[in-house]
Amino acid sequence: MAANKSSIPDRTIRASARRRDIIELAVAYSLILLVIWTPRPWQRILWWIAVVVVVAIAAASFEGLHAMGLRRENFLRSLWVPGAALLVSVVAVVLAIQQCTLHVPATPLLFIGTYVGYIIWTFAQQLLLQCFFLARLLRLLPSAKFAAVVAALIFAVAHLPSPILAPVTLLWGLASCLLFLRYRNLYTLALAHAILGVTLAITIPAPLVHNMRVGLGYLTYGHARAVTPSPQP
Repeated sequence: MAANKSSIPDRTIRASARRRDIIELAVAYSLILLVIWTPRPWQRILWWIAVVVVVAIAAASFEGLHAMGLRRENFLRSLWVPGAALLVSVVAVVLAIQQCTLHVPATPLLFIGTYVGYIIWTFAQQLLLQCFFLARLLRLLPSAKFAAVVAALIFAVAHLPSPILAPVTLLWGLASCLLFLRYRNLYTLALAHAILGVTLAITIPAPLVHNMRVGLGYLTYGHARAVTPSPQP
């Protein structure tokens, strides 16, 4: 009987931890979807609320940089991942040149100025995907592969209704989660994400991908262009 009684607190603690993980996932993802689908100026307010809430949740359950994949271990072993992304990028650029769809800023400084913010955002996305969503799904779901699939679906849904970004992020989300489970290094994944994201931006015409927008921004992209007055000669 003593053994059975001692197991009751353990089950209670585990159940409480599961509830906490579910609530944290639901709150964070709901805020992200609200930001994506809310018009301005409310979107900016919700964006800051989402950042504060997600950072607060992550800080409360902080397990260290090593657990987040921010470490030197396996960096060289996983360096083939951004290398493969670079190879895909070269092929895409060559095809874009042939199809006359390549569009890049005129100078290296303009290129950096245009995409530095996006590159930082790709790193933030990988932090969210692997260190927030995948980490909790691993504790909630019966297998690591199942957790990776669910995390990839969550990632892809956040890129709807873009018919290009949604399937691409589904594939990359799954691949990056599985690679993270193998190497536990976030740096190479973030670098590969940045390479692939910038490649999409410069090889696919902006009207086709709606300038890499998602959610309400994707739906209102054409309207925003139509109502924007043309520059005077």
